Amino acid sequence: MGIYLDYNASSPIDERILDVMIDVYKNSYGNADSRTHDYGDRARVVVENSRKQVASLLGVDSGEVFFTSGATESNNIAIQGLEEFANKTGKKHIITTAIEHKAVLETTKAMKQRGFEIDIINPDLTGRIDSNHILKKVREDTLLVSVMHVNNETGIIQPVQEIGNELEKKNIFFHIDATQSCGKLVEEIRNLKYDMLSFSAHKLRGPQGIGVLILKKKKYKLPPVKQIMYGGQQEHGIRPGTIPVALVAGCGKACEIAEQEYMENAKKVKALKKILIEMLNDSGVAFKFNGVQKYCVDSTANICFPGVMSEALMLSCKQYCGISNGSACTSKNYSPSYVLEAMGVPLEEIENSVRISWGADIQSEEFHENIEQLLTIVKSFVF
Repeated sequence: MGIYLDYNASSPIDERILDVMIDVYKNSYGNADSRTHDYGDRARVVVENSRKQVASLLGVDSGEVFFTSGATESNNIAIQGLEEFANKTGKKHIITTAIEHKAVLETTKAMKQRGFEIDIINPDLTGRIDSNHILKKVREDTLLVSVMHVNNETGIIQPVQEIGNELEKKNIFFHIDATQSCGKLVEEIRNLKYDMLSFSAHKLRGPQGIGVLILKKKKYKLPPVKQIMYGGQQEHGIRPGTIPVALVAGCGKACEIAEQEYMENAKKVKALKKILIEMLNDSGVAFKFNGVQKYCVDSTANICFPGVMSEALMLSCKQYCGISNGSACTSKNYSPSYVLEAMGVPLEEIENSVRISWGADIQSEEFHENIEQLLTIVKSFVF
């Protein structure tokens, strides 16, 4: 099977996290909302401890941490959950970007059908949104600005700090999708100004099927987000449904490990990117990065190989490395990357582009060996 290099789609679970989850499945199997026996108490302790682990990583209060099924649901709650407040106040204008995950873009599209006005901002060829373009769109009736921290396709860091600093002065909610930065850009996230933040555990080596929505308190009050589906009062009514205790424990453990190891992990992924760049430069193969690399995280590279169709390349190198050419959430049927399109990348270059993403657990020797095989295949297409 070769080496897995699609961490931005989903990362392999850390065995330490799996061990914690198995222990919970065996020994803390009660319903965390059952208050009549010790089994429920034991499960509730696991959940609240996990909530504290998440809060510690992000530098927030544990009462601001709400568990969901993943960042997609968190994004939906953050946006749709403000509808009642919007109808009461008349603030029905939302600003977002053209490079957001579909969980944001499709949700805002649905809000438009309900009478909201949506402004969508494009990046330039650097892959970044100009914060001034966002802020110039702000109006008296602006309800929400939603911008991702790190783009999932290009790895480009967006100017959420500048945007958050300005929006804090205004009565406008700011939502950040931190799925690709949580557990990686730890200090940066702790210093951000925002009202709501989303992420999924499986992007930081935790389990699939669990995510978090952070709702920051202002003057002791949470943002006026309401539930978007109905059931019980779990997660203070924000997200009804039985709490998946083992998944929550896995999410908490992933955050604990990330907090302990993020500085060392940063060095490891940076070293792997250095290997990749050196190999590209020495290969004699024509290539270009999509997005300016000074803004890019060290765990991602979106690369155009002129004259090499990405679909053909991915199939040809399947036995050496698992790579992609866009978001996993849009890859069931191939269509050109909407992110690269929004950046202004020519269609031919989009069709020649692949995404490589990795984690700190990958060994440099294995990485080098399989990237070498990838480049050999690229050469076979162009020489």
